[in-house]
Amino acid sequence: MTATAGSTTHSVFRAEGFSCPSCVAKIEKQVGRLPGVQAVEVKFASGRVEVDHDPAVTSADEIVAAIGKAGYTAALSAI
Repeated sequence: MTATAGSTTHSVFRAEGFSCPSCVAKIEKQVGRLPGVQAVEVKFASGRVEVDHDPAVTSADEIVAAIGKAGYTAALSAI
């Protein structure tokens, strides 16, 4: 987790297994469905997934699991 503003945390994950830009939409859709997630941005070229979420509602582990459900491996990235 990189920053906290109120009850929203900005977390950055490193995902692997990207093969095409349609992977971006899959991950954004899967993570965006989680309760407490306000924004999801997937950077195809770098494999970064940036998520604004309420950690009291959705944890980083739940986001990693959602990325996994979309078919990709991910881990919380330390900046």
